[in-house]
Amino acid sequence: MMLDVQAVDTFHGETQALFGVSLTVRDGEVLALLGANGAGKTTLLRSILGLTRPRHGEIRFRGRTITANPTHQIARQGIGWVPDDRRLCPTLTVEKNLALGIKRTAFRPWTLGEVTEIFSALKYLMSRDAETLSGGEMQMVAIARALLGSPGLVLFDEPSQGLAPKIVNDVMAVIRRLKAEGIAAIVVEQNADVALSVADRVVVLQRGQVAWSGEAAELVADAALKRSLIGGVQ
Repeated sequence: MMLDVQAVDTFHGETQALFGVSLTVRDGEVLALLGANGAGKTTLLRSILGLTRPRHGEIRFRGRTITANPTHQIARQGIGWVPDDRRLCPTLTVEKNLALGIKRTAFRPWTLGEVTEIFSALKYLMSRDAETLSGGEMQMVAIARALLGSPGLVLFDEPSQGLAPKIVNDVMAVIRRLKAEGIAAIVVEQNADVALSVADRVVVLQRGQVAWSGEAAELVADAALKRSLIGGVQ
């Protein structure tokens, strides 16, 4: 098991955002995390990363408890993050932003040559400041930076947000490649169809609780179930 989240309660101040959330992610598996805005999806990713620490429950990565670990240690254990706002250093070049992400973990390392093979446009953007990039270019840099951290699990928060359809297809192709190489992923998406196109399993959150979990194929095949769970999330 790559990731095991058990009965997590997370709060923002005194307001509870997650209520006993449990999920698992196996090696090389893509889990789609779906739900309306405010359902708790990003809070769950932040809980896994140690950015918003759970008050109760346990999170294990490769069998080791990471619930109380600081974020930098969690990253060095092999969890990568592609945040919804990209979080690039705006006044640094693309090359320097990518250099900041380089880490060695127990998982296989990625080289700059490999990530520029996936995103060929990066070769021509290395000297550009991040603040001058388009949204699609920023997303390429954010994903490449995560890969250079040698992850075994990558957390994607709204990877299709604000991107042209072709760039969305390119991002989904990268997620499929990661899966083929045994790298797991959690994909948080408002566009359910995009997430379901790459997912093996699905967890649907409603008001901070798990409303449904199961195989992605089951949700795709059952239009009534899909509509009842995520009808407004398209």
